[in-house]
Amino acid sequence: MNAVEKLKSKFEQGLHICIGLDTDLEKIPRYLLNSTNPVLEFNKILIENTLQNAAAYKINFAFYEINGSKGFDTIYQTLELIPKDVLTIADAKRGDIGNTSKMYAQSIFGYFNFDAVTLHPYMGFDSLSPFLEYQNKLNFILALTSNSGSFDFEKQKLSDGKFLYQRVIEKVNEWNSKQNCGIVFGATNLDELKESISSFCQLPVLLPGVGAQGGRLEDIAKIFFDNENKNFIINVSRALIYCDSSENFPSTISRLLKEYNKSLINVINQKEL
Repeated sequence: MNAVEKLKSKFEQGLHICIGLDTDLEKIPRYLLNSTNPVLEFNKILIENTLQNAAAYKINFAFYEINGSKGFDTIYQTLELIPKDVLTIADAKRGDIGNTSKMYAQSIFGYFNFDAVTLHPYMGFDSLSPFLEYQNKLNFILALTSNSGSFDFEKQKLSDGKFLYQRVIEKVNEWNSKQNCGIVFGATNLDELKESISSFCQLPVLLPGVGAQGGRLEDIAKIFFDNENKNFIINVSRALIYCDSSENFPSTISRLLKEYNKSLINVINQKEL
């Protein structure tokens, strides 16, 4: 099962939540600090209690790289805990000149064997082409992000009246000949989402920004379902994984994820009324 097939399988089950494993040693429940590898133990418990109801898992490299070689080992060990039919995303935001990018791609898709990766398009097609050569993988290319700095470049208007992020979406559609491209679109940009969703075509969409950054799950889902588009995953990180710091956090996280999924079903039901 390739990356796109994994996503489609989850969509058919009504699952659209991607869990962001932004695991911070200072934020996990204190009782886990006695473990040999507290970060891995936290990830293990979290995955065990969400795997039936998650569409994907996204590992943010920054939270692991900080621990050097041990952190990279933890990434690999965490991946082994995730069922093979669930999409795994390396949130590494790669994108460099061809030869360097080739090595990054071999690391993400070869050594770690992630299903997908986040990429930035600033250096153009040749900086991403080594990733795009992996036909069975999925490349989420940054279009519009949720941070305030998106105004610096992404929301700059071009000479033809379009915004830079809209040009990126056009390019990603052009690059999608192997059906292995997607985009990242910030969940806090509702007006831009409504305006641009018709341009997404067949691109899977990864939407960060729900929860701690202010995006609302129901708002995002309604826009997609109103446009007959189910090709999206909404990433939730801090609002889910740190929702309970007690020893009850496994059951709390499991219950909250089910509530998120129920909210999506409610949006669909309201649309059909």
